[in-house]
Amino acid sequence: MASLLMSRASDGTDYYCTLDTCPIEYSYYNYRPSLAANVTLLTLFSFSLLCFLLQGFLSRRFIGFTIAIVSGCILEVLGYVGRILSHKDPFNESGFLMQICCLTIGPAFLAAGLYLTISRVVTTFGPEKSRISPRSYPRIFIPCDIVSLVLQATGGGIASVATHNNQPPDTGDNIMVAGLAFQVFTLALFILLCADFALRTYSNSHSHSNSHFHSTTTTHSRSHTSLTPMETDLKPHTSRADWRFTTFLLALSISTLAIFIRSVYRVIELSQGWQGALMKNERLFIVLEGVMVLLAVLVLNVGHPGWCFGEGRGTGMKGRAGEKEEGTEREREKGEERGEDGHVKQVVDLEASARKQCVSICV
Repeated sequence: MASLLMSRASDGTDYYCTLDTCPIEYSYYNYRPSLAANVTLLTLFSFSLLCFLLQGFLSRRFIGFTIAIVSGCILEVLGYVGRILSHKDPFNESGFLMQICCLTIGPAFLAAGLYLTISRVVTTFGPEKSRISPRSYPRIFIPCDIVSLVLQATGGGIASVATHNNQPPDTGDNIMVAGLAFQVFTLALFILLCADFALRTYSNSHSHSNSHFHSTTTTHSRSHTSLTPMETDLKPHTSRADWRFTTFLLALSISTLAIFIRSVYRVIELSQGWQGALMKNERLFIVLEGVMVLLAVLVLNVGHPGWCFGEGRGTGMKGRAGEKEEGTEREREKGEERGEDGHVKQVVDLEASARKQCVSICV
């Protein structure tokens, strides 16, 4: 590939192609990267990066998630800087290598951020509904992501050295494809486990909905007539927490699917080689690489876990304050369940105490 970028003058000296001396088909891309599209992506990724830094600072939680996502966004920013440099000179090696390495391995860090958050979701809805324990998700998928990242980085390094030395980068390309293929396999397994967990959770809640409705109606019938001020204030808080958590779940799902689609595309693209049809099609690259990864990070800005888990956890996510409230509520309900028996016992004890006092006075 690199040999195409070098022409030989009549005196035997070597010189590199430019836009004035060589056709664009001799460039690394077989086209001139779009300035407008790549500047737009660079701007939006930079905006998302700043949002993640601010959100991580304000929430001071999910540190692992923040580190992984910020690292991925930084690589995306560097990658599109490389493509902008390539617009000025598509025959320049530095811009090409910058974008191919950064944009290839960047989403692996984003996937790591997703793996780190799913354990909280499983814990929230109930570990018994998952095929594996909550802690097993990061313990299984993070090492797999590291393997994928190492393969992609190693392949990119080998391909870069080969290109610089005017040698075929096939070995490095094959290693990169292996890393991307392993990433696709890991994401597919992750999606299957999450889908199975979601179905089991839905089936469990649906099967118990009728019985829960009747028991709730009987136990809390007084709520229609005698709600306390504290109970009234808890309702909007819980609804707001539920809405935030639903936003987070939706963002997590969209981000995972977007990265999966992008990874499948890159495997097919690199498998065809540098002269393949997909490698020469910038529109597909912008949509299936740029837009998919951008969608993955922007929805996580909207449904950031630090924001969605921040106030407390509705539907099982009430945090420490919510747990205290739940404990108080359970104690109160237990007292109500004792009902008249407890009241009668208290009256009997008071009467017995009064008789004892009367006897002592008389004596």
